[in-house]
Formats: sequence, structure tokens, C-alpha cells
Amino acid sequence: MQLTYDVTWTDQQWREKLSEQEFAVLRRAGTERAGTGELLHESREGLYTCRGCGQELFRAETKFDSHCGWPSFYAPKESDAVELLEDNTLGMRRTEVRCRRCGSHLGHVFPDAPQTPTGDRYCMNSVSLSFTPDE
Repeated sequence: MQLTYDVTWTDQQWREKLSEQEFAVLRRAGTERAGTGELLHESREGLYTCRGCGQELFRAETKFDSHCGWPSFYAPKESDAVELLEDNTLGMRRTEVRCRRCGSHLGHVFPDAPQTPTGDRYCMNSVSLSFTPDE
């Protein structure tokens, strides 16, 4: 488990940078309501980055429709773009996905996507991501 990050801002600095909802999800491990995220139905080619620090996280070609209500990807852009942590909150055993550069909460990964090359479903909060379409 990584304990230090390249980007280490105070809560006040994060609050100044992020909206209330972004802060709740990225810095407090909240979850946006299913089916409401602005990137859920994004289908253009491009790059998904961390809303908090700009770290490159996912390429559009790894995005797939998992019908779970959140944008889903089968692999990060680079193997070291994210960190995976055991999450036993809410009476469940899950694997949390965080940005490796700033430690922001992105969502969870589940090994329940046999239709993908990796078998994984990185279930991300739209509010945790920014999208830049390819030109």
C-alpha cells in the first residue's frame, strides 16, 4: 500500500480545487448515484484522467458497457496508474481503486467481466475522471 503521493495537498487546498461532490468522492471515498455520471455514455476515443491531479488513467478503447450504472474499463492505461487497496467498508469485501499520483478515490475493481480481455471491471465514478477526446 502506497502511503505517500506525488501530489499532497491539504483538505483546504483540495476543497478550493474541487466541487463539493468531487471532494466527497475523490477525497472521502464517496460514490455518485448510479446512472447519473456525465461520462457514463461517453463513446468517443480519448483519454480519461484523474479529476484531482490529471494523472492519465484509462484509454477509451478499454471502456465497455457493463450495465452497472458507472463508467467501466477493463484495464488502466499503465499498470502503475492506479493503486488497489482492500476495502471492507459497508459490510462488503471489495478492492478500491485510487489514483497512484494523488491518492484520490476513483471507484472499485471487480473480477466479474469475463467478456473482456482481462476479466476485470474497473467501475469508476464519472466525477473522479476528466475526459479529453482524441483530435
